[in-house]
Amino acid sequence: MDFRTLPEADSLQLDNVTVPGCLVGEAAPLVTRSIAISDGRIAAPGRAATRVDMRGAMVFPAFVDMHTHLDKGHIWPRSPNPDGTFDGAIEATGADKPGRWDAADLRPRMEFSLRSAYAHGTRAIRTHLDHFEEASEESWQVFAALRDEWAGRIDLQASVLTGSDLGQDKAALSKIADLVARYGGILGSVTCPSELVRDEVEAFFAAAADRGMDLDFHVDETMDPNVNTLRDIAEVAISTGFSGKIVVGHLCSLSTMAESEAMETLDIVAKAGLHVVSLPMCNLYLQDRHAARTPRNRGLTLVHEMKARGIPISFASDNTRDPFYAYGDMDMLEVMREATRIGHLDHSDADWTHAFITNPAAACGFDAPSLAPGAPADLVIVRARGWTELFSRPQSDRIVLRAGKAIDRTLPDYAELDFLMTDKPMTRTA
Repeated sequence: MDFRTLPEADSLQLDNVTVPGCLVGEAAPLVTRSIAISDGRIAAPGRAATRVDMRGAMVFPAFVDMHTHLDKGHIWPRSPNPDGTFDGAIEATGADKPGRWDAADLRPRMEFSLRSAYAHGTRAIRTHLDHFEEASEESWQVFAALRDEWAGRIDLQASVLTGSDLGQDKAALSKIADLVARYGGILGSVTCPSELVRDEVEAFFAAAADRGMDLDFHVDETMDPNVNTLRDIAEVAISTGFSGKIVVGHLCSLSTMAESEAMETLDIVAKAGLHVVSLPMCNLYLQDRHAARTPRNRGLTLVHEMKARGIPISFASDNTRDPFYAYGDMDMLEVMREATRIGHLDHSDADWTHAFITNPAAACGFDAPSLAPGAPADLVIVRARGWTELFSRPQSDRIVLRAGKAIDRTLPDYAELDFLMTDKPMTRTA
């Protein structure tokens, strides 16, 4: 059998597949199973079905990518990062927005990323949407339209991205929170270290609580060991008894601060019930970058220490071909491969697979991907028979099943976006 071609049949049984033990309630890192598919759902093996020997191919439920930036995606050709630094990324992105980020620009770039993610085997995505006065509601209108159009293929959520200093202006924060609530979004911000950050964070918690919204923060994306707004968020979560879900992402400074302070902070994070999302590829790209100097610190947060405390950890794509990360393709298998290498997830616990599937679904409230009978047969099947084979190649010949049927995995051509890559902003029309 050609690996990339499964028989056309209403009922299939995939024999001799390899699955992560943690996804089927087994302690072993990998186990061999049969997976039956009937009427678009996983069924109990043994029923009348066309049987296929998969020769050890690994099978995963479709992935969940819980931290992305679809609105920034693919602007690199027209607005590259001038020096690869975090400040360079902010400068280039800020300069790209005026006169450009309208529906005619946002929609094709966002849909390009969705098409890529779908072809790679992702079924749910949370994106952050930058708030800026010129066209913020237009971004949410584009997002809402895509959310409706992609329903049944990719479940979509969005979190607004502002600076936490917005919390100093309660009227402005209320206006933005109302906008986000109107579109069913999540309230979020980048924490800005200052003497006022605790009050700012409290304002975001209050605005979210008043509207029944969840929270999603970009936190401490710096190598400065003196920055610890994570602790502020955790302590506010505890003191307010906030009932919604709270996600914190990046947390780079934990890797450079004093060990005692870092561990004490993680104890508070565990008590607060925060969910952490690590973005290793983007942080590796931006952090500790200096001209003509080899980076010493790479920005990965303390995922092993968090996991040991029961803090739920996820990994995600983050930026894609924009000033914050020049690369990426919305491919969660790439994220899994790179996170394993960067964070030494190998030679570790056997259940890290949850960090790319189960944990992000729980953090965002998406339906939990599963290999259990009755679950949708939304699967990613790779030729690799074990972890070293999986992580040694990009698995470009993978099979992606949705409702038990193989999808067309043709990736969009970058040339499709050439018409947007002009040197000057397009003129907005009425």
